[in-house]
Amino acid sequence: GLPHVLMRFYTVPTAKDARRSVVWAIGLIGLFYLFTLVLGYGAAALVGKDKISKAPGGENSAAPLLAQALGGPVLLGFIAAVAFATILAVVAGLTITASASFAHDVYANVIKKGKVDSKEAEVRVARYTALVIGAVAIIGGILAKDQNVAFLVALAFAVAASANLPTILYSLFWKRFNTSGALWSIYGGLTITIVLIVFSPAVSGTPKSMLKTVDFHWFPLQNPGLISIPLSFLLGYLGTLSSKEHNEDKYAEMEVRSLTGAGAEKATTH
Repeated sequence: GLPHVLMRFYTVPTAKDARRSVVWAIGLIGLFYLFTLVLGYGAAALVGKDKISKAPGGENSAAPLLAQALGGPVLLGFIAAVAFATILAVVAGLTITASASFAHDVYANVIKKGKVDSKEAEVRVARYTALVIGAVAIIGGILAKDQNVAFLVALAFAVAASANLPTILYSLFWKRFNTSGALWSIYGGLTITIVLIVFSPAVSGTPKSMLKTVDFHWFPLQNPGLISIPLSFLLGYLGTLSSKEHNEDKYAEMEVRSLTGAGAEKATTH
């Protein structure tokens, strides 16, 4: 459900290439996050918990300190360069995905109802959207500069899993799934996750919260995924049953395309 993976479907010409791109993306991202466990335990063992906690950035300095302990300034410089390049790549990918999705899905299909004056207008909206997203991201980054980056990533995973994953799985494996179920799952899961995050100890109520001087939390868990993901699946189910929309022929066509890629080139051409 992560944008890093979903954007692979929009950057390749054929279904076969999309499948290969997604497999590579999932493999590399999964391997990267397994490495974070190794880096964390390695830093705790070789650098020391006290030294890490007292360093600028706290937990976020574990990897640079480990690099310095193992390879000195050379390895530290290399790791810093890789981290900077990775940040640029991720931010660029997410910005492109969000701006293109808004311009094509929201502006062209919802606001203009498919009657866009020209392709240039859609591109112009995508550019403006990228500027807005960039400004919001900069402000959010400044506000969260003292937070544990790994923990913020975990919250982002919870949002993606709650808003995207149920719809993707239902679309692929449940013939009865329809538009109403998708809307309930996406918007309901997104809303529930954000609300639970806002009123969780991650935002207020503890010395390590984002807002340390106030306490308005009532949700006990730091990460809402345990609650929000099952609720999103439930909302998708209930939303589907609440609507009589059902097109088995359309599902059969989508199933063939998703599993074989047949017809994707033709659809792209049209």
